[in-house]
Amino acid sequence: MRILFWLLLSMFLSSTALAQEDAIAMQLKTMTLREKVGQLFCIRPDALDGTFSNADLNDHSAAGVTALSQRMRDTYRDYPCGGFALFQKNLESPDQLTQFTQDLHAVGRIPSFIAIDEEGGRVARLGNHPGFHVPTFSPMGTLARGGNPKSAYIAGASIGKYLASFGIDLDFAPVADVNTNPANPVIGDRAFGDNPAIASDFVVQFLKGLHARGVAGCLKHFPGHGDTSTDTHTGYAETGKTWEEMRSCEMLPFLAGIENGADMIMTAHIAAPSVTGSEEPSTVSYTMLTEKLRGELGYDGLIITDALCMGAITRAYDSAQACILCLQAGCDILLMPYDYRTAFNGVVDAVEKGILSEDRIDESVRRVLAFKEARREVQP
Repeated sequence: MRILFWLLLSMFLSSTALAQEDAIAMQLKTMTLREKVGQLFCIRPDALDGTFSNADLNDHSAAGVTALSQRMRDTYRDYPCGGFALFQKNLESPDQLTQFTQDLHAVGRIPSFIAIDEEGGRVARLGNHPGFHVPTFSPMGTLARGGNPKSAYIAGASIGKYLASFGIDLDFAPVADVNTNPANPVIGDRAFGDNPAIASDFVVQFLKGLHARGVAGCLKHFPGHGDTSTDTHTGYAETGKTWEEMRSCEMLPFLAGIENGADMIMTAHIAAPSVTGSEEPSTVSYTMLTEKLRGELGYDGLIITDALCMGAITRAYDSAQACILCLQAGCDILLMPYDYRTAFNGVVDAVEKGILSEDRIDESVRRVLAFKEARREVQP
């Protein structure tokens, strides 16, 4: 009887997966090229407003939108997107946020996903906002020093609970970096320490906590930002490690997360010349993303870029060029390009000119739509 049960369950799951693939294929046939390209972008909601300069859009301290206006709806029709990333300047109160996410989800024909950085510690848009009284947590490095991975599950589940209550689908966490460089200016105690085995256990438990509340997680920053001495927010950063050295350290938390249902992996804008033979950021590296992450590590989920408005990208590429290179490298979702309209038009133009094939666009759109369907199925 037990064998029969598992056989029937396997048949049911297979038929369900096939039905989902068929539904996505049908949906793709109804989409215009602009709708497809839009699904590949996750942007600040402010980018739809049209009254902010690009500098102000990408300035955390500048004013931001806190409600969906008619002007934003009108812009969305021409420049649709797949998802929105919220920052503190988009947050006022629980009621405001709940209404805002509800409106953003429904702004287009295809529902949007809503994401936020809520790691705990110093990177917690809601946890560090005076208008929200939610559970707060020590930095993850401090949490890990306690030695109990269950604490990461509790943190993930608590964060996931309040994110879900506000209509947020995706947490840009946990940090899967191994912070082996004491001079690292950007990761530090955001990571679960400098021991890859310990970091792996804590990453998995944080991810499981999010999943227990129906919230997706995102491992970051592949291939590991913990052994750098400069910050990709401002400019060039690199690791000197070989792939073999990375496999024994940086890759362990990512592999553990992949084995435990990681929904998404975020790239780092760090160069790895000993792996790729190039000083190009990993975000635009076919070797790193397609050959290593997808091919060697076997990851078949969503790959999202780190923010494309960061200095490591903007100092080397314009917005359109960066997005085209990211897609050629194997990224699925383009996060916050410095100039959204230029980036969007650049990708559309690249497809129309044959620089990017529509099949390549469809490959990533399928993953995005499958992710959204999975989010819909786990909503309480």
